[in-house]
Amino acid sequence: MPKPTKGPRLGQSAAHENLMIANLAQDLFEHGKVTTTVAKASRLQPLAEKLITKARRGDLHARRTVAKTIRNKDVLYRLFDIVAPSIDPERQGGYTRIVNIGPRRGDNAPMCVISLVTEKVEKKAVVAKAEDTAKKAAEAEEAPAAEEAVAEEVVEAEASEDK
Repeated sequence: MPKPTKGPRLGQSAAHENLMIANLAQDLFEHGKVTTTVAKASRLQPLAEKLITKARRGDLHARRTVAKTIRNKDVLYRLFDIVAPSIDPERQGGYTRIVNIGPRRGDNAPMCVISLVTEKVEKKAVVAKAEDTAKKAAEAEEAPAAEEAVAEEVVEAEASEDK
């Protein structure tokens, strides 16, 4: 059984918080992005990631599991048939992005935009550099072996000339 969050909640009770987060997730999948407070977005992100992961599976059990949280059938259809296939198959997580946009005018609450990430996954430069370093190391190991072979041939040639 899941352990409820300790300390202050976003709403009045745990049930109210769960409903608020479910409604935010529904709006996120319907519109592609949602402007909300940083606290709500940080609570929404793990739930949205799990729902998208289940939607990428795409089977009936996953659809029924997600339907417990997303009760609007139009949004459920959009999540399974439009959003999940549009996400790059190479992506192993990180389906949402939170971007801070500054404080709200009325009460100075920190605001942000949480949006779906649908861009293609690119190889990081660090990985490419590591591959280049590995290639250079392999070439460096081969180079001394080739030089030793050339040196041995020179020594053998000199020895045969002396005879």
